[in-house]
Amino acid sequence: MAGGGGGGKSEEPAPHPPKDQLPNVSYCITSPPPWPEAILLGFQHYIVMLGTTVLIPSALVPQMGGGNEEKAKVIQTLLFVAGLNTLLQSLFGTRLPAVIGGSYTFVAPTISIILSGRWSDQDPPIAKFKKTMRAIQGAMIIASTLQIVLGFSGLWRNIARFLSPLSAVPLVALAGFGLYEFGFPGVASCVEIGLPQLIILIIVSQYLSHLIHSGKNIFDRFAVLISVAIVWIYAHLLTVGGAYNHAAPKTQHSCRTDRSGLIEAAPWIRVPYPFQWGAPSFDAGEAFAMMMATFVTLVESTGGFIAVSRYASATHMPPAVLSRGIGWQGIGILLSGVFGTVNGSSVSIENAGLLALTRVGSRRVIQISAGFMIFFSILGKFGAVFASIPAPIIAALYCLFFAYVGSAGLSYLQFCNLNSFRTKFILGFSFFLGLSVPQYFNEYEAINGYGPVHTSARWFNNMVNVPFSSEAFVAGILAYFLDTTMHKKDSSIRKDRGRHWWDKFYSFKTDSRSEEFYSLPFNLNKYFPSV
Repeated sequence: MAGGGGGGKSEEPAPHPPKDQLPNVSYCITSPPPWPEAILLGFQHYIVMLGTTVLIPSALVPQMGGGNEEKAKVIQTLLFVAGLNTLLQSLFGTRLPAVIGGSYTFVAPTISIILSGRWSDQDPPIAKFKKTMRAIQGAMIIASTLQIVLGFSGLWRNIARFLSPLSAVPLVALAGFGLYEFGFPGVASCVEIGLPQLIILIIVSQYLSHLIHSGKNIFDRFAVLISVAIVWIYAHLLTVGGAYNHAAPKTQHSCRTDRSGLIEAAPWIRVPYPFQWGAPSFDAGEAFAMMMATFVTLVESTGGFIAVSRYASATHMPPAVLSRGIGWQGIGILLSGVFGTVNGSSVSIENAGLLALTRVGSRRVIQISAGFMIFFSILGKFGAVFASIPAPIIAALYCLFFAYVGSAGLSYLQFCNLNSFRTKFILGFSFFLGLSVPQYFNEYEAINGYGPVHTSARWFNNMVNVPFSSEAFVAGILAYFLDTTMHKKDSSIRKDRGRHWWDKFYSFKTDSRSEEFYSLPFNLNKYFPSV
């Protein structure tokens, strides 16, 4: 420039570059934190997974005719099997730091079995409970074969090969956002406990961690333990102070810390064992309904695994590894049926969100958490103490963790061309119907007491109503179909979809980092090949 005085041409603003692995994660899959910190983090994961573990049996067991003793034993069993499944998944499945726990998707077909009318009201409650449990076990054992076959045969690998970042966005996002009904509505069931928990959790994890620099990352990594301890003590003071003595029964059940009945009913020491409720019974219709729920959890868990790999700062998960993980999740559902947990298993979305909060994606932490699950499932009285945390406290945690998982799905937009009208159509249409279709099915059932598909065959009703009531399933299947069928002959489509980012991780031979994260221990790859 003449005169040499002015500045040069201003630089054009550049977008943030895409990242295969999430940056700023303190500990990834293969880099465990120190043992004392790892133990506390593992205990924190145990506390978080207790929500689903306690809520589902608490809702189902009374309908089956069971009392507090049966409820405590079922919770112990579900906790024990969750620990086994988490260890199996982290050692031989995807090898991701994923907690495998109970799934709400199995609730609808389970209730259908409970209400099937196959048992006389003349039976004693405990007899009705055991007969119902055996029927649930039989349906779950048969249904587990779906994921076992699809996973270990490699069929799911062939399907996952066509998955792209574009079709993964609605699937993963609604795996988190789609669980909104378990968030603030649960907080509002006792707002004087749930809302302080949510506020304190955000203050400790997002504000104190930046205001107070201790160098130990105490506030962001242990925000759950700190906030739950504070609010649990506060809730107990309200209870012993008589704040709810004259409240409605529903309010007392949600707010009081002495209404679960688990501590009194739980045995001191008890080891869950296979077929503890008796030999399973089998019904073809119930098995088909449970099998459809298993397929829905297969799709939902695919989104869950992708979210976990993202927050563990791993590279993209090869389709063969995903298929292997689905096969082991099928083994987990089989174990659920064999032990009698009243509920199938899938990837715990809330624990995937906790990975984001702590920024610790270590496999060792999750394995320690599995150890806590097994330990406290055997020592029933001690485990019942933590299982008695009021539900609004857990629901407040869900608000943050489900949001984190949903944002993990949105993060895959960085690999897509957002200026493409094809991309905009697939995203918008799958998100809209992914929210709208389940809303219609859920509202219809809330008003009429049954779903839009209502025939004399209850099992057939569940086969149709259950899938269309899942936001992640509807959005994921629709996005996958549109993405793999629309305008595939256009050469620019592959880059718009973001496939050029993922294709390099399809085989261990193409990227050694994938082998580092996902290869099996003990030279077992020859028995469970990944390519």
